[in-house]
Amino acid sequence: MTVRNLLAATAISFLLASSAAAQEALVSYKSLSPELALDLARATLADCRKRGFQVTVAVVDRFGITQVLLRDRFAGPHTVSTASGKAWTAASFRTSTTELIAISQPGMMQAGIRHLPGAVIVGGGLTVEAAGSLLGAVGVSGAPGGDADEACAKAGIDAVRDKLDF
Repeated sequence: MTVRNLLAATAISFLLASSAAAQEALVSYKSLSPELALDLARATLADCRKRGFQVTVAVVDRFGITQVLLRDRFAGPHTVSTASGKAWTAASFRTSTTELIAISQPGMMQAGIRHLPGAVIVGGGLTVEAAGSLLGAVGVSGAPGGDADEACAKAGIDAVRDKLDF
């Protein structure tokens, strides 16, 4: 009878372990809808316009893939790739591009990230998060400095915050 109980316990343990492994094989995550990404881009662009800046705004998903790109009519041609790069960089490193500036100065351990293809280590890229989940990132280019780009991005995120919290 002890052997039978041992076999039953082993079988149950195996089934539970198999079930846990199957659950770990699948991943679920939250993501910005195209409508919310567009709302974020529009709110960011509107804030920059109020400040008198002609910019490009890029919104990427959590994997750095562009969802929305809005270029104001007088924003420079370089702002398209710069805004996209800032958003991609923020999503990839899961932090603001301003924070990356601080940790990647020459001579620092992370200085090499400045040389990675596609990385744009200039202020103006912010992550979009809610309930502890990375949803995506927004990048802004065209204002007179990364701090101004970042202020517009922050205002855009704040404008849609009620739609992000879940």
